[in-house]
Amino acid sequence: MKYGMNLLLWTSDVSEDLFPVLDNLKAWGYDGVELPVFDLEPAKYATVGGRLDELGLGRTAVTVCTPEENPVSPDAAVRAAGLARLQKAVDCCAAGGVTHLCGPIHSALGEFTGTGRTEDEWKWAQETLSKAADHAQANGVTLVVEYLNRFECYFLNCAEDAGRFCREVGHSHLKTMYDSFHANIEEKSITEAVKACSDQLVHVHISENDRSTPGEGGVNWDETFAALKEVEYDGWLMIEAFGLALPDLAAATRIWRRMFPTEEHLAKEGLAFMKARWEG
Repeated sequence: MKYGMNLLLWTSDVSEDLFPVLDNLKAWGYDGVELPVFDLEPAKYATVGGRLDELGLGRTAVTVCTPEENPVSPDAAVRAAGLARLQKAVDCCAAGGVTHLCGPIHSALGEFTGTGRTEDEWKWAQETLSKAADHAQANGVTLVVEYLNRFECYFLNCAEDAGRFCREVGHSHLKTMYDSFHANIEEKSITEAVKACSDQLVHVHISENDRSTPGEGGVNWDETFAALKEVEYDGWLMIEAFGLALPDLAAATRIWRRMFPTEEHLAKEGLAFMKARWEG
């Protein structure tokens, strides 16, 4: 098992300003980090990737699609822009030595039509992500589709649908993931959710129900870890937590009050919690 920390707790950008955080995460015992990929400049990721190499830290990444670059838009030009965005994000990952690029890459974050997804949208997303996965494969990156809760997107909201989506595409470099925060809202059974996507499962976000320190909230962690062990999951356990340090991100993730003492507390206690539950 590999234990990681999503850097969105500190920043939505990547630069040399991150180096002290990376040094700390290494000292605290992490195996790797998850990089935000929002500013699509490969040179930035090459710089940070070099430092991660020096520290011996692995890395995954997370990105999103925008309304102007939406893989499920009825406008073919907007879908093409969505593909171009994902290809640029892959280029950033390749520059930084990233192995997995995850996130709600199937549709625009926070964009709603007022109804559920359509068959056309399902087809458009699969066509776009299949092409993006070709580019990812050529660059040694695996795309990882993340389903979100109904308040953040409408296209994929549960593990069963995310697993089916990737299964139907059938691409070696397009897989899915499990996020305990979204599952806590959407799934009737954690065990059944994990099983429903287990053949496509390559990544896990460990995220508390209030987006703060794992183990200090209301997620059913006993069932979560038991289910992951039952399907013999053996990838990243990546903490994803958000705070008030980044006003734009705090607003986007609806974080209105402080949920943890310090970022150091969250990172240290979260890592100890994951290891105790997985290895204990």
